[in-house]
Formats: sequence, C-alpha cells, structure tokens
Amino acid sequence: MNLAISRRRFGLLLYASAALAAQTPAFAQGAWPDRPIRLVVPFPPGGGTDLVARAMGQTLSEHLGQPIVIDNKPGASTIIGTDAVAKAAPDGYTLLLSGSTSFSVNPALRAKLPYDMLRDLAPIAIVARTPLVLVVGKGTPWHSVPELVAAAKARPKSIRYATFGAGSAPHLAGELFALAAGVQLQDIPYKGSSQSSMAVIGGEIEVGIDTVASVAPHVRSGKLRALGIVGLTRSGMLPEVRTLAEQGLPDATFDGWYGFAAPARTPAPVIDKLARTVVVAMGNPALQAQLRAQGMEPVAIGAAAFRTQMEGEISRYRALAHRAGIVAE
Repeated sequence: MNLAISRRRFGLLLYASAALAAQTPAFAQGAWPDRPIRLVVPFPPGGGTDLVARAMGQTLSEHLGQPIVIDNKPGASTIIGTDAVAKAAPDGYTLLLSGSTSFSVNPALRAKLPYDMLRDLAPIAIVARTPLVLVVGKGTPWHSVPELVAAAKARPKSIRYATFGAGSAPHLAGELFALAAGVQLQDIPYKGSSQSSMAVIGGEIEVGIDTVASVAPHVRSGKLRALGIVGLTRSGMLPEVRTLAEQGLPDATFDGWYGFAAPARTPAPVIDKLARTVVVAMGNPALQAQLRAQGMEPVAIGAAAFRTQMEGEISRYRALAHRAGIVAE
C-alpha cells in the first residue's frame, strides 16, 4: 500500500473518531450527570407530589452530585407536565415525578392523550405509596364496614360519598368499593380535600375517601370515624385501622403511589444509574421519616415491577370506567 495513502486514511480515521467522540453524549463517556437535572412535577407547589419531589430531589442531588431543579407544571389533570417530559430530549436531564393519576388513571380513562404512557415514558422506580382511607361523619350510625354495606344495600344510591370529580382517585376508589361490596353509592364532586372533609364533618354527605394525611387529624379529633384503609397495607398514621382487604373486600383495594420516569429512549445506563440511586436514597432514615410524616409509605419498586403495575392498573381502571360509566372531565 502506498505510504502517503495509508497516512491519509489514518488521518481521516483519527478525524472521524474525534468528531464522533465530540458528538457522543456525556452519559456514554461515564460522565452523566454533568449538569443540573430538571424534575417535572405536574402539580402546583405544596401538594403531596411536590413534597415527595422536593424530599427526593435533595437526597438524589447529594448522591448524583448535581442540583435537582423542581419544575412545577400543573394543569389538565397532570397532562401538561407529563407531556412536557414525554416530548423532552431523552438525555437523562429531564425527569417526571408524579402519582398514579398520571401513570395509570389518565391512560385508562382518557381516550385521547398527546402521548402514550407505556410507549413514550420509561419507568424508573416507585418511591412512595399514599393510602386512601374510607371515613364517615361522627353523626352517622356506622362503626364498621359491614354496617355501612348493610345500610347501602337497604337504601341503594342514598348514601353519598365525596370525590374530586369524575375519574379522580376518590371516585375510582368509591366505585371499586361499591362494586366489591355489591352496593350502589352516589358520588358528589368537591374541589379538594379541605372542602370534602368539611362536607363529611358537617353532615352534608355521609362518606369520604381521601388520603390518610388529609383526614388523620380529623379522625384523631373524633370529627371523623375511619372504617377502612383502601390501600394495600395499613397506614403508619392510623395503624389501628384495618384495610378493606382485611375486612373481606380485597377487590376494593385502590393503590395510590408516586413514581419517577424519564422520556422513552433514555439510554439504559442512565436509567440503571437512576434506579440504583433511588434505591440507595430510599434507604435514608431521614427521608423515610420525612415521607411518613406526610402520611406516605416509603418503598423502592424497580422499573420492571413499575411497568407491570401500570399495565395492570390501566386494564383494571379501564374496565371499571366502562362498567360504571365514568367519563373523565
């Protein structure tokens, strides 16, 4: 081979290699992350999801060595913020932290979303559960789930329960309870926890289904009576209250939770590093105590189980919506 040609080819190879290295993302060189990470929260500041994001963001920042910047993007039942992440560059610098409303309820109840939750986002980990609790006003005669069920069977559609609108977590939980118990209840929409709790306390309606963190103070003060935890396990805030499953209604379980996700096609090494970091972070006793103080149960559920849970809940809630005639607003 001509020596001049050989040198020329070698030079071209070096040039191409340098150009390729310049275009290679930082994560491929083992340097991810090398700048701040944006964590999108599709809720306003101050709510449960925002509290989880800020608690987790601080701990993850310490482990990853980069700031975690919380970006609150509320609106359209979490669709605006979720869509922003689904359409973001899959480079590991834009993440989503949201609840099961985004991951399973919206895909089940809304026929037209600007993204496909299972196709356009990559699950990373579920980090906390937020159990709901079924409560009644102190002026009602019911002190147990069987008593409430008996009354509902005797007077179909006469017992009213609070929701946050069609397709909200309390609405789905109420319909699951009614279906499992073989009763008919009347859902009444309210604007949020404060309004619905006051309605049950004041006797405007009979039943409430809300997060443990929202109603536990009213239960402790005697203004509300807790009949059953709607989630998978008992709550540390109300440890004496049995789950509905423990009371013979396993099909009434509604699992509220918070999880991390990234845009689909985010490189596997980034997803793996994030997942490992989340597991380590969730072992922090201070973080666990912070979440429990807000009525949440810390967990560390990996990407594969996360996706399986999403798929199962989407199927379950879609069937429930069809049977109960639920149309998300």
